[in-house]
Amino acid sequence: MRALLIVNPNATSTTPAARDLLAHALSSQVQVRVVQTTHRGHAAELARRAHLDGTGLIIVHGGDGTVNEVVNGLLGAPEPAAMSDLTIGPIPLLAVVPGGSANVFARSLGIDPDPVVATNQLIELLELRERRKIGLAHCDGRWFTFNAGLGLDAQVCEAIDVARAKGHAATPTRYVRTAVRAFFRASGHEPTLTVEVPGHDPVDGVHYAFVSNSSPWTYLNRRPVAVNPDTGFDTGLGVFAMRSMSVAASLPVVRQLLTPGSNPKSRNLFRIDDTPRVRITSSAPIGLQMDGDYIGKRTEVEFVSVRDALTVIAPSRG
Repeated sequence: MRALLIVNPNATSTTPAARDLLAHALSSQVQVRVVQTTHRGHAAELARRAHLDGTGLIIVHGGDGTVNEVVNGLLGAPEPAAMSDLTIGPIPLLAVVPGGSANVFARSLGIDPDPVVATNQLIELLELRERRKIGLAHCDGRWFTFNAGLGLDAQVCEAIDVARAKGHAATPTRYVRTAVRAFFRASGHEPTLTVEVPGHDPVDGVHYAFVSNSSPWTYLNRRPVAVNPDTGFDTGLGVFAMRSMSVAASLPVVRQLLTPGSNPKSRNLFRIDDTPRVRITSSAPIGLQMDGDYIGKRTEVEFVSVRDALTVIAPSRG
């Protein structure tokens, strides 16, 4: 099988040594070509070309942003009414060796966050021919793999992007500090969001909303943070929408999110774990993020779940 290894050399935990180890290990299983990304959007371009030239496997060594680019390069613009028209020929298999800071997508699939361990894991999975189909989601004309959101998390992603541009690493500590600052800046603002899901009355007065395609929503180092624990790659979307920004209402919810095995509940929280779509509108432009990348401000977004959209090299149960 011909394979393309896409490496983002600027990702948090990618190194030339890890790249070379991965390429050497893969050569025992597949005919591998290695390409490093050089600019934003390059991973999508490489994935699109590899798909068109019949490459059977794409391995991503980078963070969640690089994975997102590759997925969008493979599948093209989402057109749910005509999925058969999205691509030309069979879609290559996808594998990920983590190289970013959070690596939410790979870890949600059961891939070890350590690149060396993940490399050995990938070789074993290739030997066993182990793979699984997963669902994806889309909104605003592009795909996302694990989560998207309007409001608070988008503000955090925007601030982290600015910090990265200034040379600051996207560490868990920086994410927490940024999230706390964003929360208190937004706490005095009026809610602008209305959430609509099939089978439920519209929920208004929402300050921020997370939409998940998998669980956990993110990781703090090795600790999973699960906003919709019953959402997964084999279900519809999870929705987590808060109707309060008060400290008294928020702290119990945060405590639940950080407690393993908890099922977040609050009278100020609207949460559903399996819906095919969700429409969120805002009375004023509000930030949107997908897979940790800040997209921009929107007033209306529809999120759609697509089952069995992609086949990945991963343990049968992530």
